[in-house]
Formats: sequence, structure tokens, C-alpha cells
Amino acid sequence: MDARETFARNLRKERQRLNLSQEALGFLCNLNTSEISRLERFQRDPRLATIVKLAIALEISASELLRGV
Repeated sequence: MDARETFARNLRKERQRLNLSQEALGFLCNLNTSEISRLERFQRDPRLATIVKLAIALEISASELLRGV
């Protein structure tokens, strides 16, 4: 499993842990739903600012999203 796939799996797991839809997470992060979808399907590398936004919305540290990368 590569870094992009590991990040994507961590993101999806944490989003589902909070019972958030991709749309709801996107709203919390001010990201487009399609951006969340691309990240979760490991089609896009996230920028550092995006990782931080996601971590804040998911109430975790950025390192949790990068765990195993």
C-alpha cells in the first residue's frame, strides 16, 4: 500500500467514525465534496493545508491522518 492509499484509508475511517458524509466533511473543511471523494479514492495527494483542515474537522491530529504513511 502506498502513502496516498494509506492516507485515503485513514481519512475514510475517521470520517465514518464520526458518521459524517463526504458532503458534511467538505462543509466543515470548506472543501468541495468531489475533493473529499478524490482524496478517499487515492486519486489526489493532499496539500498540507488540506490535511490540517481535515484533522481539525475530524477532531484529531494531522499525524493520525498520516499514520502508517
